[in-house]
Amino acid sequence: MQGDNPLITLARAAHRWQSCDLPAAVAHDSRRAVLDWFGALLPGCVEPPALALSRALASDRGTGGAVSYTDGLRGSARYAALLNGTASHTAEFDDIYRDGGYHPGSPTISAALAVAQGHGASAEDFHRAVIAGYEVGCRIAMALQPSHYRDWHITATVGTMGAAVATALLKGCEADGIAHAIAIASSFAGGHQENLQGDGLTKPLHCGHAAEAGVLAGLAAAEGLTGSLNSLHAPHGYAAAASDTTGNWAHALAGLGDWTPISRMTFKNHGCCGHIFPTLDGLRALQARHPFGADDVARIDVRGYGATAAICDRLDVITPRDARFSVQYCAAALLVTGSVRLAAFAPDALARADLRAFMPRVHVAEDAALSAAYPGQRQAILRVELTDGTVLDHHQPTRKGDPDDPLSDAELSAKFDELAAVVLDADAAQRLKTTIMTTGDLPGAVPLRPVQRPAA
Repeated sequence: MQGDNPLITLARAAHRWQSCDLPAAVAHDSRRAVLDWFGALLPGCVEPPALALSRALASDRGTGGAVSYTDGLRGSARYAALLNGTASHTAEFDDIYRDGGYHPGSPTISAALAVAQGHGASAEDFHRAVIAGYEVGCRIAMALQPSHYRDWHITATVGTMGAAVATALLKGCEADGIAHAIAIASSFAGGHQENLQGDGLTKPLHCGHAAEAGVLAGLAAAEGLTGSLNSLHAPHGYAAAASDTTGNWAHALAGLGDWTPISRMTFKNHGCCGHIFPTLDGLRALQARHPFGADDVARIDVRGYGATAAICDRLDVITPRDARFSVQYCAAALLVTGSVRLAAFAPDALARADLRAFMPRVHVAEDAALSAAYPGQRQAILRVELTDGTVLDHHQPTRKGDPDDPLSDAELSAKFDELAAVVLDADAAQRLKTTIMTTGDLPGAVPLRPVQRPAA
């Protein structure tokens, strides 16, 4: 490679993870990320987006050892990455890199596991590829934000590059091959905000496509295909095309080699959009100080950062997807039912009159100061007026699950158990958890239980 630019710097950093001494803490953080990915994946395997893709692409499955967890079949790495990437973003429980506003797990782990299974890689090689994919994807996300998110779904776009890095690493690419994988992937990176915010079931497919396209880019680079090594920062490169600048690379590359993003992840504690979390955590904090229930509330005012107001201020809630992106619905679910997990978005919950009656009491507005601190800080300012005239004010400075208030191993394990129970019996879930967290084996197929759906 010639010259020195952000793409080359990132490729070299990714290549280092191929053979460097792997710190025990980073290896453990990678296992946590994989466990969390499976927790998000498993309930999504029985939901319409992945099920529809499995039917649509049955004849294109191909041959290979990669597991598609939706249908339990083995096939090509691209097929498995597409379905698993889609399924793992459906239930909205996938991890977040806060400073980039990015969900790296769905595209990166989906690609890495499919390629590792398909090519007979070791568990250690798989984890190294995941760490490298997070390293590159999370740092590119930092360079593009916050303007990129105005029009683009950053997990759909940057996820393609993270998946490409993981694939290239597993294929044994040197730094130059990894660089070309990133460059190629940058031409595949798409997914706009209307299909995130608007109607339809395309949003999970964004992550499936990112995983599949990243696998394609990585495989192509491993066979010698090349891209422009100026693809990220050139005047006509990806950052210029998809953000307001050619990239804030000084910010993105700060600390490279001193810390790695997989050790600074947010693991979701609620089953909805992460932009709603500060509101939910703030309501819990207020309830701890001054116990109250839904019937005691006259009005809630939420001041949040821009994405909270632009994406999650919605009273028109019809589908589970709508509900997961509604501050009003999620606040109602928390105060009426006590939690915002899978059960909050089941048909019986969506039909509850008491939830619907509560929603208009919740009002959302943007706060300029909170927006200025985004994405590095995710905050909310709450004012709750009770029916007896009491007014409760609260500033929520972070989210449970963020790096400064992380889920413990026990909490992450309990979250996995809850989500896996949708499709796995307890013994199968425990075996999978043991494989991920304590053995040197690569995760393989698991026996999904049939799930009965209510009649339409």
